[in-house]
Amino acid sequence: MLRTPCTQNLRPISDTLEVVGGKWKLLILSALVGAGAKRFTELQRELGRVTPRVLSKELKELELNQLVVRTVYPTTPVTVEYSLSGHGQSLEPVMLALRDWGTRHRRHIMHGEEQTVNG
Repeated sequence: MLRTPCTQNLRPISDTLEVVGGKWKLLILSALVGAGAKRFTELQRELGRVTPRVLSKELKELELNQLVVRTVYPTTPVTVEYSLSGHGQSLEPVMLALRDWGTRHRRHIMHGEEQTVNG
C-alpha cells in the first residue's frame, strides 16, 4: 500500500487518540502531570463527576498502555497509588499545549478575542 504524506500524519494521530481518547483519559493524565503519586480517591475527587467504575476502567487502560504505574502497598487496608510512568511523563508538553490552547480557545469563544499562536 502506497503511503501519502497525509496518511503518514493521520496514522500516528489516530494511534494517539486511541490511547488517550475519551472523556476521562486526558483529564486523568493531566491530574497526574507533575503531581507525583495519587490515590484512587484523590483522583476521583479531583476529577469530579467520574464514577469509580469508569475511573477504574480508564486507569487500567492507561496502565496497559504503559502511561500510568499502579503501585500497591501492603498496608491495612491496602494502599494503591497511581503515577505517570516515564513514558506517560513524555506527554507533559502535549498536556501543557492542550491546556494553553484550551485557555486561548475559551477566551476566543467567550470574548471574541483573536489570539496569536504565542499568546
